Amino acid sequence: MPPGEILSPRIREYMPADYEALIALWRTCDLPLKPDGRDSRKRLEAELYNGPGKLWVAEVDGRIAGAVLATHDFRKGWINRLAVDPCMRRRGLGMSLAGIALNYLQKDCNLLISAILIEGDNPESHALFSRLGFKPHPDIRYYALRNTPEA
Repeated sequence: MPPGEILSPRIREYMPADYEALIALWRTCDLPLKPDGRDSRKRLEAELYNGPGKLWVAEVDGRIAGAVLATHDFRKGWINRLAVDPCMRRRGLGMSLAGIALNYLQKDCNLLISAILIEGDNPESHALFSRLGFKPHPDIRYYALRNTPEA
């Protein structure tokens, strides 16, 4: 499919049968993965079952070409793991997925703040979220305490 061609993806909520294809997408997109920790099937599906959040996948021609996870802590919403297969980028799929996540956080969850964390050098994510109106916060530094290296 040529760059810029509009896609007609089927965007739907994640199902357990999607796990292997989702992990393959995240690998293709070079997302930092912890398959024996927070990205394990058990942890991911427990988070979706127990926690306040949803995960959507975008199918194009029967395969998963994109995904986004939206979660919140009841005060602030988070867009996590937005990924679009590199051969499907620049066709609006990332914007569509981000829009679904934002709609869930702002409308369904009635949250006033939505946030993202962008790991590493990722100009595509910076550009996409800037187009959506996200601004870098000048005063926040991110710290993490991990129980294990796989967390």
